[in-house]
Amino acid sequence: MNTNNYLVIMAGGIGSRFWPMSTAEKPKQFLDVLGTGRTLLQQTVHRFRNIVPNENIYIVTSANYQQLVLEQIPELTSGQVLLEPCMRNTAPCIAYAAWKINQQNPEANIVVAPSDHLITDESQFEQVIQSGLSFTAANDTLLTLGMKPHRPETGYGYIQAGEEEDELSIHSVKAFKEKPNRETAQQYLDEGNYYWNSGIFIWSVQSIMKAIRSYLPDIAEIFDQGENVYYTEKEQDFINEMFPACPKISVDYGIMEKADNIFVMPADFGWSDLGTWGSLWEKRDRNHNGNTVVGSGVHLFECSDTIVHVPNERPMVLQGLDGYIVVEANGVLLVCKKEEEQRIKDFRESVVTMKN
Repeated sequence: MNTNNYLVIMAGGIGSRFWPMSTAEKPKQFLDVLGTGRTLLQQTVHRFRNIVPNENIYIVTSANYQQLVLEQIPELTSGQVLLEPCMRNTAPCIAYAAWKINQQNPEANIVVAPSDHLITDESQFEQVIQSGLSFTAANDTLLTLGMKPHRPETGYGYIQAGEEEDELSIHSVKAFKEKPNRETAQQYLDEGNYYWNSGIFIWSVQSIMKAIRSYLPDIAEIFDQGENVYYTEKEQDFINEMFPACPKISVDYGIMEKADNIFVMPADFGWSDLGTWGSLWEKRDRNHNGNTVVGSGVHLFECSDTIVHVPNERPMVLQGLDGYIVVEANGVLLVCKKEEEQRIKDFRESVVTMKN
């Protein structure tokens, strides 16, 4: 295994669209959403087991979740859990990890991945990541993975690929596109050179630091000041003091849409960002009526295209539901039409307000 390979997992979100199962106290990355016996974070770490040594894994998360990370990934030391004192989007957390890793290994080659995505074809995923690491080790580039679209999806951003630059089918990037309407999404699908933006990145530590210095100099200046504190007992105090001064900005907007050395590697390994209950329904095995169930005590009668996620010991009988989400967790039962699931954040707010 290449000891220059590093993994940075972003695990700070609260997953509010997966309410009531995902809460601010225990967000979806720390939950076994798929009913596999592993949480999404554990699955993410596990799929890199043949790519990155354990000691080269870093997880960036909120200070509130340190204990959850160490309980679920006991092979990590506390020094591998980077604690954000506040949320500042993805660019500052990627910068923090890069500056720290660079101090340990200036030859580092880094994969940045979200903590809560689903990958169904892990062997294909491994091949793609290894190819990407080979490319970024040899070139001063910022590489993102573009997922081959299978439908006119309106819930993802898109990457427009340019000319093929490499025998690995790596392309230059012509443009990043915001989430489209259905007509535009169908146009992207028909044109054939648009890919879903996965939020998975690969780059050398030198390439990403150079890009941050060029396009986000305020952030670079902050982490330069920590040169003598990384890997010391003073590191967290420094981060607590300086991290809030970082601007709130995503790596997509701050760097990827501006830099001229951006490349995309098209891939197809059964990816989903698992952003919603509907996306979970699409990815899980379904019976002949289109139902998918997590929970051993569930009995369905005349139900179709419905997802049910309840505790195993909970007996539940459902009849006559077509296209519904049924979730019981944390003392809340949610029954919601799949087509209305964008309102789940509002439902959550009403319950939180009522409890307070």
